[in-house]
Formats: sequence, structure tokens, C-alpha cells
Amino acid sequence: MSDNLELAQKAIDEVASSELAFAKFLSPNDTGLTGAHQCGIYIPKNSVPLIFPQLFDRGENHERFVTIQWNGEPAITTESRFIYYGSRTRDEYRITQFGRGFNLLKPDHTGDLLIICKQSEDKYSAYTLSDDEAIQSFLDAFSISPTEVNRLIKDGVTADSSNDIFDTYYIEFGKDFPRTDVMAVSAEEIDSILNGEPIDISADNLLIRWIDTEYKLFRHIEERHYAFVTLELAESLDSFIKVGLEITNRRKARAGKSLEHHLSAIFDSRDIKYTPQAKTEGNKKPDFIFPSEDSYRNESFPADKLTFLGAKTTCKDRWRQVLNEANRITPKYLFTLQQGVSPNQLDEMHEENLILVVPKAYHSYYPKTEYKSVISLEEFITLVSTKQEEK
Repeated sequence: MSDNLELAQKAIDEVASSELAFAKFLSPNDTGLTGAHQCGIYIPKNSVPLIFPQLFDRGENHERFVTIQWNGEPAITTESRFIYYGSRTRDEYRITQFGRGFNLLKPDHTGDLLIICKQSEDKYSAYTLSDDEAIQSFLDAFSISPTEVNRLIKDGVTADSSNDIFDTYYIEFGKDFPRTDVMAVSAEEIDSILNGEPIDISADNLLIRWIDTEYKLFRHIEERHYAFVTLELAESLDSFIKVGLEITNRRKARAGKSLEHHLSAIFDSRDIKYTPQAKTEGNKKPDFIFPSEDSYRNESFPADKLTFLGAKTTCKDRWRQVLNEANRITPKYLFTLQQGVSPNQLDEMHEENLILVVPKAYHSYYPKTEYKSVISLEEFITLVSTKQEEK
């Protein structure tokens, strides 16, 4: 196991044993990139129980001090401050005071996954995961989507309640797990039932809604499907371990496919022509080629009318994997649910002619650049549609 995966496993174990746990991608504001006077890690109000026993009324500041051990290293410990800024125009909760020269919250760590665990009233542990494989390992361990961070997590699931409609679908599936494409379509149907038909909603927000719904559906199926496991624990430890591996492997296999299915549904709804998993040079299989694989293979088809889109849930390291997947097409686009990357990573992407496609809601998590480094899904759809409409 690599050092990054070992660190992720430590974080997983810590969450499992902690009283409360919280996860978020570090934003430019958290790492000091914005230059704003607000410093420290921002904690949303939905996660205040992590740091204070109550929400405070505006009018005055409140603070308390705790010990935080970082990345499981006793030598990396900070005496930090939990503070509510409530005076004047401010109304926010933050964690501050990490000490001079503290490396884990510097600008290069923008986009890292931060996990904070409450062990006791005054003792906390925290982890920063910088590697895609480690981040995905942590998310898979708790069946959490990248869209479900920036909130409390508890016992490996997000704090949401099940809906009867999930059980209806579970029964329709034969009380088993459906194929990934069936799961995606079912989530889209459930979203329409719960929220109404997607009229006048952006592709960015709709995609996030679909992914959130699918993860809730998937967790509901898991809970129902594996309810028997605790009853059989004493009978067969080997069987229990086997089931644990089965759960982990299914979570890993589903995550990437889920994103591709939902993107396809968005493109279909907008009448956009594309080929998923088209074959290009060296048997490479890009996630999406627009307008088609045949167009890409036709040397007389103008290269500037072709568009490439990769799809990866996180992209701290994996963005490089798409660079040689379609040599005829520049620039390349990569859709991701990653909430922020460092300025250096954006510079590297720019040098390689790669532009990120990110849901609009997450754009504020990315450092500002002098060039176009991040566009929304709606902007990407407009770009592709314009190319396909041109004669």
C-alpha cells in the first residue's frame, strides 16, 4: 500500500472511531490564496456541532481552544482556535491559529480533502489528502460523492434521511444492485419525482442533483441488502470479511461510471451528438468525442470542429491521463467534481492546453488566473452546440 493510501486508511479508521467527523475540499480562502482578512478554515453552519455546542446569535465573538493532531503524526500538533465571528457585519465560523510555517494549509494544498475528527471536547485529529487515489479511497469507504463534502459525516454516511421512494426502487430491483446505467436512470427518475421535471435548471445544478440522489439511492440499497450481515457476524468472520471487500469493490467500480452516465443523459437531453468511449490512437478510449468517432477518424473532417471531454470525479493527479487520448484535438476539456486545485496545478494544465469543466457552484473554490482555466458545464454545452450548428 502506498503512503498516500496508508494516510487515507488512517483517516478512514479515525472517522469510524470518532464522535463527529467533517470533510471538505480546501478552498483558496482556506489556504490564504484570496488575500482576504478572513483567515483560517471556514466551517459552514451545517457543521457547527463539530466545533461548538450551539449556533450563536450575531453581536459578539465566541472562541475556544483545542489540540489538533495532523495526519496521525504526534509531532505535527497545533493548539488551534475555534472561533465564531459575530461582531459588526461578520457571521461565520472558522478554525484558526496553526502556527507559523504550518505547511498543510499552504496554497499548494488548495483542493486537498480535509478531514477533521472530534475525539473529545478538547482533542481533535485532522488529515489532508492530496492524492486522487487517496481522496477517492476515502470517499469510496463511506460511499460519499465529492458533491457531498463540506458537511458533517457520521458513521460513514451523510446526515440525510431515507425516503420511501428509495425502498420502492430497491424492491423493483429485486432487492439487489442494478447495473450502473440502470442505477443512474433510476436516480434521474427519483429526482424528477421529488423535485419536479427539470425545467429552467442549469445543467450544472441538475448534474449535482442527480449525483446526490444516486448516492442516496445506492446507500439505501446497501443498508437494506446487507442488513443481514450483523446478524451473521458471530457465525462466520471470513464471510463478513468477504462481504466487506465486496462492498468496497462495488463502490469503487460504480463511482466513475455514474458520472459518465449522467453526463450522457445531459448531452442527450440537449440533442448533442457524441460517441462515448470512442477509440482513438493506440486503442485509447476517451470518455466523450464530439460529434462522433467517425468524424475523428475522418482526416478530412476539420479538427477545430472536434471536441474532447474526459470525465473524472477528482483531478488532482488524474488530469494527466487524458492528455494523449485524442491527438487531433486541442484544447482538451476535462469534467470534474473536484472542488479546487492549486495555482501550480492550474498553470500545468494551461501549459498542456487542458481546460477544466466544473459545476458553476464550485468555481469559487478555484484560484483566479489570467487565463480561462475553468468553465461551467453550461458553457461547455454551448461551445459544443455552436460547433455542431456551424456548417
